[in-house]
Amino acid sequence: MGLLDAFRKDEVVGTKALVCALGAKHEDLGKNDERIYKRFYPATDSFVATTIAELRNVLTKGYDIVHLLCDVDSQGALSDPTGARLPGAELLKICVDSGVKLLWIATDNFAEQYNAGFQPKGMKLNVVLTERRLGPNCSLFIDNLLTKLSAGESFSKAWNVASKPEGKSVQPDVPHTITFLGRGSVVLR
Repeated sequence: MGLLDAFRKDEVVGTKALVCALGAKHEDLGKNDERIYKRFYPATDSFVATTIAELRNVLTKGYDIVHLLCDVDSQGALSDPTGARLPGAELLKICVDSGVKLLWIATDNFAEQYNAGFQPKGMKLNVVLTERRLGPNCSLFIDNLLTKLSAGESFSKAWNVASKPEGKSVQPDVPHTITFLGRGSVVLR
């Protein structure tokens, strides 16, 4: 990173989002989340990947946001019915190489599973790993976050405000997540 890079604004206009489910198990949840994304980002695509190969392929299509609905196993990997696996570290690398600014795994998985395979420290990528969606509250949270993001707030500011609602000591509406801000200054319009 050069000196001038520190002053360059990291802004995306016409943000492209992908809401993707790995397998039919999460398809309905994906449809719900897709409706929210499309309100803020008309260039939102939806996809149900039945294999890891299909998932790898769709991730390289130049999306700014990848909202992924999948299960993570005890070794920190995604798998499909054929037994093919995609380790979390490899998923992160594919996203970085493809220019993704935000990867959000939006299904319930245990922290231990994420910790086994996802180590995004030092990567130029915002990563949100969901431990508990908290049912319909997650949809309200996504809506609130995307309202701020699409209005021009940086990801770190929008996330901070949405995940810590003013005047509430306890946030019952906020999904439980592990969050890494590797590209917190990005603006996703």
